[in-house]
Order: sequence, then C-alpha cells, then structure tokens
Amino acid sequence: MKLKKLLFIGCILSLSANTLFSQNTLTVYPAPATGVEMKNDFTVKVRETGKEWKTVDTYSVKVDEVRGTRHHVEKASLGYFDFEGEVEVSVTFNNGDIETGKVRPLSYDILPAIDNNTMTFTLDRPVNLSIEVNDDIFHNLHLFANPVDKNKPKKLKDKNLIYFAPGVHNLPGDSLMVESGKTVYIAGGAVVYGCIYARDVENVNIFGRGRIHPQGRGAGVSVSNSKNVFVDGIITTQVPVGGSDGVTISNVKAISSYGWGDGMNVFASSNVLYDGVFCRNSDDCTTVYGTRFEYTGGCRNITMQNSTLWADVAHPIFIGIHGNTKEPEVLENLNYINIDILDHKEKQINYQGCMSINAGDNNTVRNVRFEDIRVENFRQGQLVNLRIFYNEKYCTAPGQGIEDILFKNISYNGDKAAVSIIEGYNEERKVKNIRFENLRINGRIIHDEMPDKPKWYHTGDMADIYVGPHVENVSFIKTEEEE
Repeated sequence: MKLKKLLFIGCILSLSANTLFSQNTLTVYPAPATGVEMKNDFTVKVRETGKEWKTVDTYSVKVDEVRGTRHHVEKASLGYFDFEGEVEVSVTFNNGDIETGKVRPLSYDILPAIDNNTMTFTLDRPVNLSIEVNDDIFHNLHLFANPVDKNKPKKLKDKNLIYFAPGVHNLPGDSLMVESGKTVYIAGGAVVYGCIYARDVENVNIFGRGRIHPQGRGAGVSVSNSKNVFVDGIITTQVPVGGSDGVTISNVKAISSYGWGDGMNVFASSNVLYDGVFCRNSDDCTTVYGTRFEYTGGCRNITMQNSTLWADVAHPIFIGIHGNTKEPEVLENLNYINIDILDHKEKQINYQGCMSINAGDNNTVRNVRFEDIRVENFRQGQLVNLRIFYNEKYCTAPGQGIEDILFKNISYNGDKAAVSIIEGYNEERKVKNIRFENLRINGRIIHDEMPDKPKWYHTGDMADIYVGPHVENVSFIKTEEEE
C-alpha cells in the first residue's frame, strides 16, 4: 500500500513538473549573418519571467505611406519569436526618448511601462503586435509573438519534405512549384527569396516561422486551382487563393508596400479559412471576388477570424466587385469574426470603407456576417460601404443585389470616419435586409429606439451612415448595455 502511494505521489510530481515545463517555453530565431537587410531602430529582448533576456533580431520591412496622392516606401522594423506560458518583453527605442508608446491592437489592453527610451510589458498568449513610438506608424516595430511551432518536422530526411534551414535561400527562377502531398518548411531564421506556388495540386502544407519574399513585387505564396492546402506561421507579402477548395491560412503575416499589393485575395473559391492572420498592405487587406484572371465561378464559405487588418491604402475588407456578367455569380456565406482594424487610408471616395461590399458584374452578395470587429481611429475613409454599382474601370455591369448582411458588435472609436454609404442601383438591383446589432460609435450604441433620435430621422443619421435609394429593411438593434 505504501509503495502504491509513493508511486502515485511520484506520478503527480512528475506530471506537475512536466506541466510547469510545458507552460513556459521560449524560442528566438537569430537572423542570417548576411544577405538580408536588418533594422536597428529598436533593441528587442524577451525572457521567461525571472530568467535571462534573449535578443530578438529585427529586420527591415517596407511599408507604404501615402502623402497627398503620392506613395512613398518607408522602412519599418519586424521581429518574431515563439513562446508558451508568460514572457516579459523589453523594447528600447534607439533614436531618442519615448514620449508616447503604444502597443496595438488597443483591444488587447497592453499598457507598457515606459522608462526613458525603453518600454516593457508582459504577454501571456500569442499575439501579432504593432509597437509605436511617438505616434510614428511608418517606422514602427511589427512584433509577432507566435505560439510554439507544432509543425516543425521531427526528421529532415523525408522525400515529401522541402526544408529551408536558417539562412538565405534564392529560389531558382524565383519560384518553387510544390507537388501534391509535399510539405514545405521554412525554418525560423530562414529568408527565402522567390514565390512558392501550390498550383493544380492537393494535400500541400507550407509551414514555418521564416520569411518568403519575391525579389521584387508579388506574392510570396500563391494557391491556384488546388485542394486541401494548409499555410501556417510564415511571414510574406501576399497570399492569393484562386479556383481552390479547402484552404486554411493560419497565423500568416502579410506585409506589402507596392501598388496593387493586396494581402489575401480570394477568387472563385470555396471553403477558405483565415485564422489569426496579420495583414498590413498597400492595397486591400482581404477580398472576396468571383470570376477574375484565370479563375471562374462564385465564392462560398469564406471565413476570416481572430485577425488584424491594416490598410495603408484601400479597404481592410472588400467584397464583390469582380464576376462574370454573362453568367451571374453568387458570393455567399462569408464570415468576418473577431477582427481588429488598425487603419484605413483611402482618398478616393469610390474605394472607401473598412467593411465594404460593392457588387458589380451582375454578382449577388448574400449571407455575410461581420461580428466582433473593433475599428480604431483610422486616417481617412468610411466605416461601412454597401453599394450596388457600375465601376466602368473594373466592371462590365452593375451587381444584381446585396442581401442578408449582419453587423453584430461592431465598435468604432475615433473622429476621422467620413459618412458611410448604403445604396442600391435601381428597383431591380437592391440592397436589402441589413441588420446592425450593437453598433457602437465611441461607446454609444446606435439603435432604432434611441431616446434622443427625432422620429423623422433615419437611425443611420445618428451614426453618419447615409441610407440611400433602392435600399430596404435596414434595422439597428440594441441587445447590450452601453459602456
């Protein structure tokens, strides 16, 4: 009996030790010694609580600043590490004192302690962050605190594995065509120059912690006419998905700086999931289109969740402009859930809207859900833009309709938003069945029964939302208490 008790206690102690070990792990990835541009605006260190500090190397990353109507490439910083449990982070600004310091998204409520030129804070879960000193968003630090990498290959000698070790790699012909059944792994500390294509394949994995970047402009990863593709953990420029079914993009970071630098496009695809991605782009962050380029057909079952969007130009979320006028298409069952929008900057009124559905080419857009979306004080644009329109630059006809759209628990805190627009095209091409539930503008819920709303006002007037012609059944509902 005593032996059984001792064995039981020993097992408990062993399990406790293993649990404590697994709860606190930290991995940093030294950058290549040569062949990649680094940045020294920040000195970044991280440690498990009470242990030795480890240095996080910071790369140079190009971002797009629009001044007036001109685009200017600026160089910001980027660093990354993996952890589980809790870590302390120290960020030292090497170009002067920190007068103001922010850690965004603001919804994470990470308030750094600031001492002269250093800010410190604690993380207890994986997050993708922007660290901003003295309100400078174009020379900020993009800090990606990843979960522990569970996709790291246990053995490197595998005929189905294409492995890029830490260091610099140049793809022959600037491209790698991945065959069906293969796994590509880009190790932390690896920088791969070129584009990885999953084209006309199935059961492909593209994993890792490193960076994949074309030498010039363009997508670092492209998924075309493929099935069952999983992309996880990497840092790149763009990840378009076209003509595909069963694609998951998880914890991928896409940053671009050039014209038409859309982050994560979907063309004529079904069953696409984006989970925990970060997009900072020089055009639309994420889009859903029908027929476009070589891809044909509508889109169904597209979800983006637990993600962060930052549009230096154009829309954070854009749906509907491209399709097949001769054979009308449907874009349906689209979900955007638990998202932080950090910025939106677009001078052209025709291309504004943090959450924008512009139906063209005889498309019907229906069953779209925007839920738990937090919009910070963006620089220029609209909060919402729902229009059936005929944009002759990109379309050959107006859209057929926009219907059954839910905006639930949307919050905007700021003072820069222009008037939002909801507008149909004619009596045959309408916007209908639009429901706003708990729309919060600077903490105030906008709803049809607001006590201070004059009876002759549209409820949208209270939120600077213009509800125009050929629109029917727009409602504003309150189901929660105000802050």
